[in-house]
Amino acid sequence: MARITLSRLAHSYLPNPADEAQFALKEMTHVWRDGGAYALLGASGCGKTTLLNIISGLLRPSQGRVLFGETDVTDLPTEARDIAQVFQFPVVYDTMTVRENLAFPLRNRGKAPGYIAARVAEIAAMIGMEAVLDRKARGLTADAKQKISLGRGMVREDVNAILFDEPLTVIDPHMKWELRTQLKALHRQFGHTMIYVTHDQTEALTFADQVVVMHDGRVVQTGTPEELFEAPAHTFVGYFIGSPGMNLLDARVEGRRAHLRGGTVELGAAYPALEGRVRIGIRPEYVALTEGPGLPVSIRRVEDVGRHRIVRAELSGAPIDIVAEEGERLPAEPRVVFAPEKINVYADDWRVEGEAA
Repeated sequence: MARITLSRLAHSYLPNPADEAQFALKEMTHVWRDGGAYALLGASGCGKTTLLNIISGLLRPSQGRVLFGETDVTDLPTEARDIAQVFQFPVVYDTMTVRENLAFPLRNRGKAPGYIAARVAEIAAMIGMEAVLDRKARGLTADAKQKISLGRGMVREDVNAILFDEPLTVIDPHMKWELRTQLKALHRQFGHTMIYVTHDQTEALTFADQVVVMHDGRVVQTGTPEELFEAPAHTFVGYFIGSPGMNLLDARVEGRRAHLRGGTVELGAAYPALEGRVRIGIRPEYVALTEGPGLPVSIRRVEDVGRHRIVRAELSGAPIDIVAEEGERLPAEPRVVFAPEKINVYADDWRVEGEAA
């Protein structure tokens, strides 16, 4: 296992990039702790896989260094980094049995037959493939083959890190939940450093202790699921995390008040004069419909999603989402109120820390 340090790391696929816009990864410095479970989360094209390939050694960065512990591995090939990697689509040996596929990394390292048998049995149970251990991989379905890839990536206990690149793409939805649960259990049991790349927030938030959110080649926030939900450091995090995402409304902020086109709202903290594009962010869960004092809205539609409803509305022409309880009566002349302590303030997309009273 290893602490992973990315020191002034950046990468461009062009030989002579002219400016920052030509970098797939903008310069970053981050330290990921030994034994942590991390998810790299972001939309397609944000740089997640590029960063993972640099960590694994499949790609050399244009600048900066990668360290495992105190060892600089920037120029080391993948096989010298002592890692396991699971890719988006299954990579298995079709002519081998499931048992032989799972045992292959251990046999390559000369492990004792008894240890190999026990470890293969343990991993096969985890991925639910005990009954097909002696079947050839050739005749198995794509999701079964991907489970073999997952198992082979996790069978070694002596790795610096296990890297997963969207590994559940071809897995059926029920098995996805089971495998995520098993991956968390494996992490708790063995304490491997794990990095899991995904564009699916559910996968990221249920797997990781720390979620690393990427946008436009940058890491815009690293935090726990609660931190990402309650205090997004960037408007992209607010929008991307949550279903629906955070409401973002243009505002003029003065001290403890935000002036919107539809009226004024109280803030939970005081703010200095802000420059650039200023917006407030409020989660739909913290917006309440009322017939009393509040900001007038127009309801456009209501979506019933089971345990609650999502009310799609407009506030002075700006879209706003509200989470309403199932069975909650919608006002004839609806207004909304915000929970002041749950309002975040942003200037040019970055969160501004307010001063508590």
